Amino acid sequence: MKMIWRIRGRDHDLSRRGWIMGVLNVTPDSFSDGGSLASADAAVRHGLHMVAEGADVLDVGGESTRPGASPVPAEDELARVIPVVKGLCAAGRDFLISIDTSKAGVAEAALAEGADIVNDVTGLRGDPEMPAVVARSGAGTVIMHMQGTPLTMQASPHYGDVVSEVGDFFRQAITRAVSCGIDPMSIALDPGIGFGKTAEHNRLLLRSLPAFAAPGRPLLVGLSRKSFLGWLAGSRRIEERFWPGVALTSFCRERGAAIFRVHDVKPHREALRMTEAILGDA
Repeated sequence: MKMIWRIRGRDHDLSRRGWIMGVLNVTPDSFSDGGSLASADAAVRHGLHMVAEGADVLDVGGESTRPGASPVPAEDELARVIPVVKGLCAAGRDFLISIDTSKAGVAEAALAEGADIVNDVTGLRGDPEMPAVVARSGAGTVIMHMQGTPLTMQASPHYGDVVSEVGDFFRQAITRAVSCGIDPMSIALDPGIGFGKTAEHNRLLLRSLPAFAAPGRPLLVGLSRKSFLGWLAGSRRIEERFWPGVALTSFCRERGAAIFRVHDVKPHREALRMTEAILGDA
């Protein structure tokens, strides 16, 4: 199946070669790397290191979306992410920049500085101005499913049928986005692994990835270092979630995912390229 993602007027074909999206958190409280990239210079250096290891996109985030996280003021988020976006753009552009935000003002400022993609964990629902910002810019956009908010999402996740409910959400979200002027070809979809889901919900969603990829929109999965990997592997320690995550990158590519949001770029990229070679997609 042809899988095109249109970003700022340019079509990117992800049918045969998937992308690695490197996580670039510039927050003091992210669940696995909070505070380690507190300065803009450190974040830019780390971002460029991920590009050297094979990242196609860098996802810059200034507000933690870990379970239990509270929102931060827009001015704080801007102060964290804009210097990083500027620094990355100044370093040369053989990669794309994504802004991980649910605030329209933050997205608009980052896009004005050179960001290419808006990755909104609220699925364009958190800020009523976000669809217009995306539509005006022609940016790529990631519409993610989340039940609740980061503050409440893991309190008691419940679904009648998680696969059909996430699928219904995607259909409605695409219709709404297009009605707001967003190019449907600019949309990628993310089932939101770990965002308002139990470990069993996550397992069912991953098993059902082909159903979400069926409409022809690129499918993004973000599961790097997440707690359900420990549940599956029988351990709660973050350092023991690494190899299960790499294995799932390979599995998810075979099941139709095209974009992989990860912390550790090189091993995930190698798993992705090997899987594509075996499938004949390299």
